[in-house]
Amino acid sequence: MADISPIDVQKALKGANYPSSRDDLIELAKENGADRSLVDKLSNASTDQFDGPNDVQKAVFGDE
Repeated sequence: MADISPIDVQKALKGANYPSSRDDLIELAKENGADRSLVDKLSNASTDQFDGPNDVQKAVFGDE
């Protein structure tokens, strides 16, 4: 599995409007050429709604 960086997340979700549903962010990430590992992380997120980029970061990287 490829390492995902915060920059990768920003590029994948460029143009996102928040709040946004998980499905909308997954579709946007695919359209922006996101790596499959990032799409999988979003798909497996425990929430259906993201209020902003910080929510996405938590879903992708955990509460580190």
